[in-house]
Amino acid sequence: MIIFRLIGESFRFAFDALRQNKLRTMLSLLAITIGIFTIIAVFSAVDSFRAKLQSSVDKLGSNTIYVQKWPWIFGDYPWWKYMNRPQPSLRDFASLRDRMENADGITFEISTGNRTIKYRSSSVEGISVTGASQDFNKTWSFELQAGRYFTDNESKNGSPVCLMGADIAEGLFGSEDPIGKQAQILGRRVTVVGVFKKEGEDMLGTSLDKSVNIPINFAKGILDIQNERYNPQITVRGSTKVSLEEVESELTGLMRSIHRIRPGQEDDFALNKTTMISNQLDTMFNMVNIAGWVIGGFSILVGGFSIANIMFVSVKERTNIIGIQKSLGAKNYFILLQFIFESISLCILGGLLGLFFVFLFAKVITAVSGFEVILGLNNIILGIGISVIIGTISGFWPAYSASRLDPVEAIRS
Repeated sequence: MIIFRLIGESFRFAFDALRQNKLRTMLSLLAITIGIFTIIAVFSAVDSFRAKLQSSVDKLGSNTIYVQKWPWIFGDYPWWKYMNRPQPSLRDFASLRDRMENADGITFEISTGNRTIKYRSSSVEGISVTGASQDFNKTWSFELQAGRYFTDNESKNGSPVCLMGADIAEGLFGSEDPIGKQAQILGRRVTVVGVFKKEGEDMLGTSLDKSVNIPINFAKGILDIQNERYNPQITVRGSTKVSLEEVESELTGLMRSIHRIRPGQEDDFALNKTTMISNQLDTMFNMVNIAGWVIGGFSILVGGFSIANIMFVSVKERTNIIGIQKSLGAKNYFILLQFIFESISLCILGGLLGLFFVFLFAKVITAVSGFEVILGLNNIILGIGISVIIGTISGFWPAYSASRLDPVEAIRS
């Protein structure tokens, strides 16, 4: 009970100090407020940005490996060696499909952007066209809001059929049912058999809303699918029964065997995976977090000295009260905790103000830019935790000096 009484009295003293010396206290709390606002605002923005990016990365598949000519992250390997690498080919794809054991799906894909699709007098510009083999629905995560996926015969025979994004379907057909209608793309007429479910914009541009998907065997008759301009790649979705490292190891061995690379020779292909992007994002965001700590730390340091100054003044003003308390039997630890709790209370007030401003900042940014910034519970706890730590450190020495006062001398003052 004595702890609760101490906390209650400390909050009362803190509010009395705030009420009696509003300007002095608010100016002292300002640095704490700015520091907490800076740190938590940076962390909230980074967490929201990281979550948005990570959701985009996750759409690529956490257990998916992309066999490509160019790596996503360059090392010390000379660029001209990358230039001499071959593009992933249909032969590579066929061999992997027949020999790969730890894969749930393997597809060969090409893509071309900035195309136009037409239906009667309507057209949609700036779309991307993807040609993919039959297992596209196994290597990519998507849902259909209407229609169906390609059949095996449609993929093998290269039938003129397509899946299209929700934005394209709306732009071409409006309120009409797009299934079974014929649109024109790449100079050919294709029948719409399915429409992707609307996904919305993401930060990596992986949305299918403005994408048209056609069978790779149909694309062969229109485009040179081995040309580098169409970014040929082989996508491998690893089995959930084994680790991604095992899938990568098997894939590396098979690709070296298919390309007849001798032991000791360098690979002439790149295996890209989402963990490479995630690691780069973690490094980048850690640097931003450190910057937030440094900038906010200076404000909090100044705020800590300000709170300590308030507490020394508070001890000076209440010296005779301390003497009376000690003469009535109050222990040193009681006086010590009383002033420490008062210091913590003041810092929590500053921290809550900082968190309130972060909340307003998040709402304004979300309303103005459309990018949702969320003040998470972890950041709220962090802000209050920092306030408690700063309050404890700042209030300890004034509280210690108050607890060591001689009661007779204190009353006499």
